Formats: sequence, structure tokens, C-alpha cells
Amino acid sequence: MASVSLRCSLPLQTLNYRLQQQKSLAAVCCCASTASTPLSFNENRSSTVTAPASLEPIVVNGDPPTFVSAPGRRIVAVGDLHGDLDKARYALQMADVLSSDGQDLWVGGETVLVQLGDILDRGEDEIAILSLLKSLDIQAKANGGAVFQVNGNHETMNVEGDFRYVDSGGFDECADFLEHLEICNHNWEAAFVSWAGVSQGWKEDCNLTKNSWGPWNLVKQQKGVIARSILLRPGGPLASELAQHAVVLKVNDWVFCHGGLLPHHVEYGIERMNREVSYWMKGLGMDDEYPPFIATRGYDSVVWSRLYSRDTSDLDDYQINQIQYILRDTLQAVGAKAMVVGHTPQAAGVNCDFNCNIWRIDVGMSSGVLDSKPEVLEIREGKARPIKSSRDMYSELQVVDYT
Repeated sequence: MASVSLRCSLPLQTLNYRLQQQKSLAAVCCCASTASTPLSFNENRSSTVTAPASLEPIVVNGDPPTFVSAPGRRIVAVGDLHGDLDKARYALQMADVLSSDGQDLWVGGETVLVQLGDILDRGEDEIAILSLLKSLDIQAKANGGAVFQVNGNHETMNVEGDFRYVDSGGFDECADFLEHLEICNHNWEAAFVSWAGVSQGWKEDCNLTKNSWGPWNLVKQQKGVIARSILLRPGGPLASELAQHAVVLKVNDWVFCHGGLLPHHVEYGIERMNREVSYWMKGLGMDDEYPPFIATRGYDSVVWSRLYSRDTSDLDDYQINQIQYILRDTLQAVGAKAMVVGHTPQAAGVNCDFNCNIWRIDVGMSSGVLDSKPEVLEIREGKARPIKSSRDMYSELQVVDYT
């Protein structure tokens, strides 16, 4: 029988209902544990995703993934999600990679999906979104596709223990997830992959006792903070999950990062930055060396830079030209056509600038940010375009040709 020490404090009638559910939840965990696991890296830090005969396999280099060769694949990029599971599902369905039947099935075939970080904070379904993306990655790889994530500043902040932007429901989710993990006999893979499918039930139970009695709510909040600290401290299970993702990812000749890549980042070494951030998140770094400053701290770090995504209306021509030169030099140094960033909400929606060498795709879709309509970026056959609705899947408007 699982303990209820790290979840919402429940009245007896709800507790009895929860105990009756535990057998079915355990069955969910058992089923999830049989799912295919993501590809492991060999000694050369390279892996492949088998594709149908029509396309060459996807080849991934780096640990975490840094350079990806995905010949002939359609690429879809999704910006900041900030704990809003409903908007995340809407965006993925609009991009034609997620089923609309409520079963959370991958329907993207050989598509490569890239999510640009900032899943954490400002919303109450953070772990559920991470779980959904993990499940989709497993399914995508079985169909010749793949799902990649890059970490944003809110991921690195939480691993540092900075919980200033955590929604109260985010703390509740952490407490609930730890109990779910216990029901799954501490099988992390099973608990994590299955969480997106069962988290709503836990949330509904938790809502039954909201505002019921002040002292119990205080205890619940304290448990949530403790649970989040356990999950996200360097070396914690959720921090170690985030450590599997890069801060800079290159897919074919496109670069993806949360804030922005600059020339001195490339000089320092993209794979080196990714590796150092990953080591820190896994709890393997020395206290006086981590977190890696160049990637995670400072206004010009990879996850914090707004150089390419800021409003340029207050800049003169010289300043704008300087930004364009920096972007050009960065792309030349890394051998890319264009860069895709998130981090700064774009009130005008997904857009490009500097001769469309930069795409800005954070539209503030989360209800905790701008609560705007989801939009995504599609890259296919050397062309890029924003998808603002399901109708855009078949529209040739706003297409930028890089061939």
C-alpha cells in the first residue's frame, strides 16, 4: 500500500477512493514499463533511428544530443510551454504530430519535433508535459521520427533551486508525482512515461480539498516544496531527466536554442557546453565549477540571451547591423542556415528577422504567460513557415525558401 505522505492531504472518503485506485495505477505503471526505451549512446556518442527504406536513418551525435542528421525529414519546432498541458497538446495536434483522440499517440511519422525549453514554471502541468514528450519520443523513434528538447533558463533555474516562478499547482504536481512513483515501485521510466495519462485524476482529487482547511493547505504546500527539491536538485531524478537534453541542438543545417547562440559560445564548444550542463544537472560537477556560467548565467548566456529576440524598434541602424553581423558570424561558425529561439514572447506570433536568419517562436501560449493561441514553426524541403492554425498545414503563405 502506497503512502500518502507526499501528496494532497485527503479526507477519509477521498483517501478510500484513492486507495481503491492504486491497483489500476500500478497496472498503468506495469504497462508503461514495457514500453520501448529511448536509444542509448554507444562509446562514440552516436546513435541511429531506423527509418523506412525511403529515407536514410537519423544519426545523433553527442551526449546529450548535439548534432543531428535527419535527411529528408520534416522538422517542427515548438516554443515555451510553461506548464500548460492543454496548450501543449493543442500545439502538437496543430503540428500534426499528436493524435486528437485523447490517446496521446504519435501521428507524425518520420517528423522530427524540437521543443525549445521553458516547460517548467508558471503552470501546473510541468511534469505531465515532460512525460508526454518522453512518450512521444519513444513512439516517434519506432516510426523513423524523433523528439528532441533543449533546456531553457527556467529548467536551469529550478535545478539551481530557484522556485520563484513556480505555480502553486506545480508544487502540488511534484508531491503527487512522488506518490505515483512510489505506487510504481520507484520504477522511474514507468512512472515518468505514464504520468501524462494519469496526472489529471490526481489533480482532480487534489482539488477536492483545496481551501477546505487552512492548516492542511499549509502542510500540502510544504510537502510540494520538499517534493520539488527532491526531484530537481542536481542529481535528482527529474534533474537527471532534464540532463538528457542539450542547451544547443543542431538538426541538419538549423540551430535550436532557448535564448541565443553567440560567437563566443561556438568558440567555447557547443558539445562542451551541453556536456557540462548535463554533468551539473546529474550532480557530477564540482560546486566551484557549476552551473556552467557561459551556458546558464548572465545576460549573454545561451539560455538567457535576448539579443536576437528583443524588440529592435528602439535601436538605430548601426545597432541593428551589429546584431545581424553577430548572427551571421555565429551561423557561419557553426555551419547553419538559420537559428530558432524561444525565451521572449512575441505578441505578433511566430516571426523571422535579420533576413530570416533568426526565427522567434515563443508566442507566450501558456495561460501563465500571455494565454495566446499556439503557433509552431515547420521546416520542410528547405522551406520554413509558421503554422498558426490547422489550415496552415496546406497553405503556401509566409513561406521562406532557403534552397
